[in-house]
Amino acid sequence: PINNADFIVPIEIEGTTHQVYVLKRPYVDEFLRRMGELFECVLFTASLAKGCYVKDLSRLGRDLRKTLILDNSPASYIFHPENAVPVQSWFDDMADTELLNLIPIFEELSGAEDVYTSLGQLRAP
Repeated sequence: PINNADFIVPIEIEGTTHQVYVLKRPYVDEFLRRMGELFECVLFTASLAKGCYVKDLSRLGRDLRKTLILDNSPASYIFHPENAVPVQSWFDDMADTELLNLIPIFEELSGAEDVYTSLGQLRAP
């Protein structure tokens, strides 16, 4: 439990209900509002104490040349690294501005015909 949770989600695991305390990353509301104006958004979270989940973008049934993944774990986008926009992990730094700083990058990417080319240009030194 944390005192400053933004919301609490009850999750049932093997017949036992656990309360999951959620703290929203700073600027997540602004980020998602703007992304929703620019993109079709699919949001999901997954974590394991050991191992990882791989997020296979091809299962979305979308044109991968127009598909991006924002994630803090390179292992989760191992099938599609050329579609990835890495983000730093976040736990509780309320001064964090990473999502706010990413908005202009995604605004630029929203007009791309091919995210591979656009991301390659952004990654170039």
